[in-house]
Order: sequence, then C-alpha cells, then structure tokens
Amino acid sequence: MSVKRFKPLTPGLRFKVANTFAELTTDKPEKSLLAPLSKSGGRNRDGKMTMRYMGGGHKKMYRVVDFRRDKLDIPATVKTIEYDPNRSAFIALLFYADGEKRYILAPKGLKVGNTVMSGTKATPDTGNCMYLSSIPLGSSIHNIELRPGRGGQMVRSAGGSAVLAARDGQYAIIKLPSGETRMVLQTCMATMGALSNEDHFLEISGKAGRSRWLGRRPRVRGVAMNPVDHPMGGGEGRASGGHPRSRNSIPSKGYKTRRGKRPSDRLIIKRRTN
Repeated sequence: MSVKRFKPLTPGLRFKVANTFAELTTDKPEKSLLAPLSKSGGRNRDGKMTMRYMGGGHKKMYRVVDFRRDKLDIPATVKTIEYDPNRSAFIALLFYADGEKRYILAPKGLKVGNTVMSGTKATPDTGNCMYLSSIPLGSSIHNIELRPGRGGQMVRSAGGSAVLAARDGQYAIIKLPSGETRMVLQTCMATMGALSNEDHFLEISGKAGRSRWLGRRPRVRGVAMNPVDHPMGGGEGRASGGHPRSRNSIPSKGYKTRRGKRPSDRLIIKRRTN
C-alpha cells in the first residue's frame, strides 16, 4: 500500500495525503453481505443529544464481517480485496468450498486466488485462523478472541498486529499493539499475519469538509466554553483554563481511570504504554 500527495491546485488539496488503494480489486461489494446502517446523529430515543460531535456524513451500508471464523476445516478462496467504510482495514471476500460467501478482515499480503482456512487443519500462513495453542511462538496475529467462540475482539484496525510471546499453562501470553501484555486462553482463536492498510495513519484529510463526510461534527474546545459548560471555561480574555481536564472534571495527561479490582486484572501482566 502507498499514499500520494497532491499538487496545491485548491486550498483543500495543499496538505492532503490520500490512499492510492492499490491493493483493492473491486469497488462493488457483495450484496448478500450488506446490511442497513441507520444514523442516530448522537440522539437517544427521546431525541436528546447524548453524544456530541456526531451527525451527517455520507450514506453507507454495513458489511457483515466474519470475526468468529467458525467454518472449521473448510477451505475458502479469496475472490476480492475491498474497501470498507466502517473500518480502517480492508476486507476480503471469501468463497468457501460449500458455496457460502463471507467477508473477513484482510491481512497484509493476502492476494486474490489465495486459499485460507480456519480450524485444527489450518497451517500458520497469512489469513488462516488457528487456536492459540497451535500458533508458533513469535508469530504476528490479529483478530484475537478474548473468550472462546465469541469472535475476535482485539487487534482489528489497519496495520495492527500482536505477537504471541509465550505460553503458561492454559494461557497464551500476547503482546498487544498498545504495549500491554496479557494472558488469553489457548482455546481462543486468532488470525495469522498483520492487518492491511498499514499506512492508514499517514493519511491527512486536507480540509474540514472531509470530517463532515465521515459524520464528524466540529469539536468545541473546553476553554472556549462558559464556566457552566466546562471546568476549563470562562475567564477574562483568552485564559489557559488551568489543568487540562474533561467535561466531568477528570484530569487528562495520563490520569488513570481504569476501575480497580476488575476480574481481568489478574490476566494483565504489563499495562499499556500508549
């Protein structure tokens, strides 16, 4: 994957850095795997705005992605690599040997025509989904389950990958992209390889309008509000606002907010670093 810069023909193009989408093979999604996606505009069922800075944006359909990979020991052929407006990584359309079609998260290096499989018969090749007990140590993995059979919940965004570092009894020890090291049951499944679109973080939208296309409304700074609306609001002239904090007076800049004595605390060996 690569990105491209634009000549400053317009103000919106001056700083824009966009994806070339060279990896994609089609712009037509599989209709049988689409689902409607309604918009709330940040309002609850009473019409009250409960989430700010949401609303508008281009219409889009949801792509039903298979995070469980529960068609065990049935080979599938990769037919297309596609764009998904609902996530940063690309998705791949699979045709299974029994005729079923499914979308999966596309790993880096997956090509049209490749064969992938999940289950005990799968080999540790890119795109195959295996139990953590069968994956070689030191492998890059993504779409990792936290509970057996629930489907992948960790490492699903563009370019992401975790490392299977060790095994300890019934647990596998995994180093996550955040820097956290934690234990996961070896009966959970994960997909081999790193995710596609690894240069996603290099993109620059170039203009405010593109945020509106994505359904993101302008965010108001706390120091620009009145004291009744934010702890950092008010003051004569352009006041600094004091110590940075949220609307609910929770300090930012590294303040720990994780609730103590969570059941998963015993599974976390090292806390996240970023």
